[in-house]
Parts: sequence; structure tokens; C-alpha cells
Amino acid sequence: MTQREPAGRTSTQIRPLSIETGVTRYAEGSAMIKAGHTQVLCTASIEETVPAWLKGKGQGWVTAEYSMLPRATHTRSKRDREKISGRTQEIQRLIGRALRSMVDLKALGERSILIDCDVLQADGGTRTASISGACVALGMALMKLEKEGKASPQAMLDTVAAVSVGLKDGQVLVDLDYNEDSSCDVDMNFVMTGKGLFVEVQGTAERNAFSLAEMNLMTEGASAAIVQIKKAQFEALNKITMKA
Repeated sequence: MTQREPAGRTSTQIRPLSIETGVTRYAEGSAMIKAGHTQVLCTASIEETVPAWLKGKGQGWVTAEYSMLPRATHTRSKRDREKISGRTQEIQRLIGRALRSMVDLKALGERSILIDCDVLQADGGTRTASISGACVALGMALMKLEKEGKASPQAMLDTVAAVSVGLKDGQVLVDLDYNEDSSCDVDMNFVMTGKGLFVEVQGTAERNAFSLAEMNLMTEGASAAIVQIKKAQFEALNKITMKA
């Protein structure tokens, strides 16, 4: 049995998770998600416009930007200034696709919601934590639009969450920290809706190829982990509802 941090965490148990809402003053939605030692600040900003290619089509848009603070990791990294890295572009697109799965863009109307995910501290799973935290920030922004009569209550179709899953020495591990992620034989990321539907699955054989049976075990582990994350998301959103 692989020893996991924190001590006593089982193979299908996520890291200690918290989602705090309303952490910034000006954003229409904001959430700080902490998954183990990984911390991501997620904000949602509403703009009463859409990209040029969507103008006049009667629908809105949801997009995302992702960045990591220079000292979010063990060594200082350079800021993305003039040109963002390919990794950052990939993660931004993943977050955007994930969040659009939870919104009826027609019901949103001709407006955009821009999500910013800023990694304050990284210990594995920054892209998955960004999606799970951004879901709450986006949900807050949609609630604000509904309260103001600007968007339909049906604009929010569902929640969305993400988790990393690995295979190490034949054992499935969910919600990987950096040490686990860097040593796994197989590394996968799962993005799923609250209803349990798949939005995206990314999988790579880092060291050893894997079988269909092993992939199915990783899928089961991801599904169980998503249920745990969804619970934290609903608790965070319910607090906002009770305050309204």
C-alpha cells in the first residue's frame, strides 16, 4: 500500500478540501480553493459584451485565463508577459471548455463571463483545482445575474469538477499531490458534471502502458472523488444562497 500525504489518506480519498467564497471585493464571483497544499484564487467577471464572432447570435460566452504566481512552486518561475506558454494555453482552454459545459449560453444572453484562475501555491492538481474552484465563482456570477433579472434561472445547467488520478505499482490513487504525480506510471485528469457525465478525460502512460481494466478502475476512482468535490462545491454555493 502506497503511503500518502496527509498520513492516513486512502487511495480513493481526496486531499483536505476547502472552498471559501466572496474572497475578493470587486469580482461578481470569487472563490479560494485549497486542495491539500495547492491553493488557487478563482474570480468571475461579467462583461456586457461578447466576442465579435458571437455578436447578434443571441448567446453568451464563458472563457478562462490561468496563471501561476512566480513563487507558487519550489523555485521562482518567470511571469507570462508578452507570450504565454503552451502549457498555460492548454490549461486555459481546458478550464474554458469545462465551465461552458455547466452553462446554457443562450440563457446567459449576449454577455461574457471571464474566469481568472491564479495559482498561489502549487502541489499538484492545479488545473483540476482551478476547474473545481472556478465552478463556484461562475455559479456566484450566474446567481448575481439571475437576481438582477439579467439572466434566466436556467442559465446554470449543472456543476462541474475535476480531479487527477494516477496508477502507481498497480494501485489507483486519486487527487495526486506533486510527488505522486511525478512518480506515477499513469496520469489521468477527469472533468465531470455534477450529474456524473464526462466533459473531458486526459490520460497518459508516463512510464507503463495501461489496460482497459486499469482505465476502468481509474474512472471509478475519479467518479468517487468527484462526488466528494461536488459536496464541497454545493456547501459553498448554498452559503451564498442563504445569504442572498
